[in-house]
Parts: sequence; C-alpha cells; structure tokens
Amino acid sequence: MPGPGDVLELIRTGRAVTRGEVLEVTGLSRMTVAGRIDALLEAGFVVENGTDRVRGGRPSRRLEFNTARAHVLAATVDTTHTTVALTDLAGRVEDDTRIDAVVADGPDRTLAAIAESARGLLAHAGVPAERVSGLGISVPGPVDPDTGRPSQPPIMPGWDAYPVPEHLHHALGVPVLVANDADAAALGEQRSAYPGSRSLCFLKVSSGIGCGIVIAGQVYPGTDGGAGDIGHVKIAGHGDPVCQCGAHGCLAAVASGGAVARALTELGKPAASGSDVGAYLAAGDRDAARLTQAAGRVIGEVVAGVVSLLNPAQVVIGGVLASPPLLTGVRETLYPRSLPRATRHLTVTQSVLGERAGVAGLATLVVEREYSPAAVNAALGA
Repeated sequence: MPGPGDVLELIRTGRAVTRGEVLEVTGLSRMTVAGRIDALLEAGFVVENGTDRVRGGRPSRRLEFNTARAHVLAATVDTTHTTVALTDLAGRVEDDTRIDAVVADGPDRTLAAIAESARGLLAHAGVPAERVSGLGISVPGPVDPDTGRPSQPPIMPGWDAYPVPEHLHHALGVPVLVANDADAAALGEQRSAYPGSRSLCFLKVSSGIGCGIVIAGQVYPGTDGGAGDIGHVKIAGHGDPVCQCGAHGCLAAVASGGAVARALTELGKPAASGSDVGAYLAAGDRDAARLTQAAGRVIGEVVAGVVSLLNPAQVVIGGVLASPPLLTGVRETLYPRSLPRATRHLTVTQSVLGERAGVAGLATLVVEREYSPAAVNAALGA
C-alpha cells in the first residue's frame, strides 16, 4: 500500500497536487489519504498554499513540496577551481563561494577546502548541520555508482577509489553523494529547461571534455560510471598529441579548452587553461573564436556517433568554452556525419544554466535520494 513517502513523490513531481488528485491517483480511501497528508504536513514535508478551482465543487487547497524545510550543500570540482554552494530543496542557490582547490591538488587537500568552505557557508547563513539534507559533490571523472568513489579517473591523480563520501561525511556529518560533473550538469539542465525530454546529452567542454546522459529523467552512468567519457575517444587525422591521461590522440588533447589554450599561446596570446580561453571569447577575440570553432568541428565528429547511438532530443553544450563559435563548429560536422533520421528532432543549444547547471543537478540528486518514497516512509515509521 502506498505510504506517505509515495504520496510526497506524487506531490513533489506535480502528478497530484490536491487531496482529490491524490485520492484519484492512488485509489486509497479518503481517510487513508487524509492520514498520509496530515503526516506529511506535521513533519513539514509539504505545505498547503492557495487554492485550485475544481469544476463543479469547492476549491481545493494546493499541496506543495516544502522546499524551505532544509538545505543542500553542493560542490562542483573542476580542473582549475571548485565552487561550493548552499541551496534550498529546489536547488535555488542561497549563497556560494569559489575556492582555489583543483583536482591536481589531490583529494585530501581539495576535500578539506570544500569542508571548510561548507562550514563557512552554513555559519554565514545560520544553518545548523541537522537542517542539511545532504551534500552533493561532482568531479571531472567517472564515479562508481555503487561506491560513490572515483573510478580510474584519467585526469585526477591520486583520486582513484578514494573514499570521497566517507571523508566528507566524517568532516561534515551529513549524507554525501558523488557524481560525475557532466552527469550532474546534464540532470540540472534537463530538470530546469527540458523537463519532458526523453533523452538529453550534456556536452561539457572545459579543460577536458565529457558528456552527461539523461534518459527518461534519470542519469545513465554506465556499468561503472564511465558512460559519456568521450574526451578519451581516440580520433585520427589530427596529429598525435599527448593527452592529460597519458595516451595519444584523445579528443580532449585535440579539442578541449586546454588544447585551444595551447594554440592561443603559440600565437602569442598567453592562456593557461580553458578558463583563459573563455575570457578571450567573452572579450571577442577573433583567434579564440576561430580556434574554438575548429575545436567544435572535431568534437562534432565524435558527437555524431553519440547522436546516432542514443537519438537524443537535445544536445546541450556547457563548460567554459560554450559559445556561439563552439556551437557552430559542432553543428558543422555533427549534422553531415549523422543520418537525417537521427537528427530530425534534434536541437543543439547552449546551456541555459551555465555554471549553475552542476549545482542544480547535485541538489536534485540529493533531494531525490533523501526524499525518496522509501526514505520518507522510513523517516515517518510507515
């Protein structure tokens, strides 16, 4: 029999937002529905706001998930920096901070800096740890979905199998969830901009290249977290450059922000990373635009295979290189190299959320785990 957690799931996802709709969807008795909703109201999981007009009857009070009940911490670890944010349960950012913690520093230093920043955000907002539903952290590498530990990440020395969830839980005392950065951004973008999407691919082009995949509203991580790691697909015809992973000819070695940064530096325009390339693009630099568009054409060659395999409705491009020149380059090779059948309903667009996509996705992942029907039923003793 559906418990209060199942009723909360209906309310939170918008499938039933009045007592009458819960009654109709669940098939439970009126008394049972009233008991379930009263339990959720008493525990603060839902609130009643306003009214919904019901044809032929009295207005019904609208049930809503109480997004102010608690908070979520989110940390997005990039190759050159880390952002730590405090959000409500809807993923709205209440405060954030950017710290100089990079993956090359290793897990101990990076995670210590994240924990310190998280404590600072909570203290500034006056939020006690018991009002934090969890912390979500994204990293630029594969994450084992069973353990939450990095799984042989190509550009994260010292992180392989490191107990990230246990480390941060010990430091902060809250539940911890770990995700790949492109996966988190893909989910954030899907929930915010394309809630009805059957299949969405988020292409993150920064110092590296990754692809997050959301199918039927759920992240697809692959067998052990390696789905979408297209930055290390070997490509021919573009020289034999050495990648950060140590291999030769990887897509990331040819077309990532790091690769464009090296090409700009050779032209006498110093750039140490993809972030520097992004700054040149924002300033309207023609060389940066030309090189970024050329990188987009190379990326489009690989994404054509992704599109032919998954037939997504959306390819969303984010990361520090996300820009009109990059989109143009991707489209120039993606469409000619794909069957018209695979692209007739495809859109290739720039991220709506930008740098906030990862934070939004992490907040969603934490909420969907900590407020799942099973979790809520257990919390209410159902």
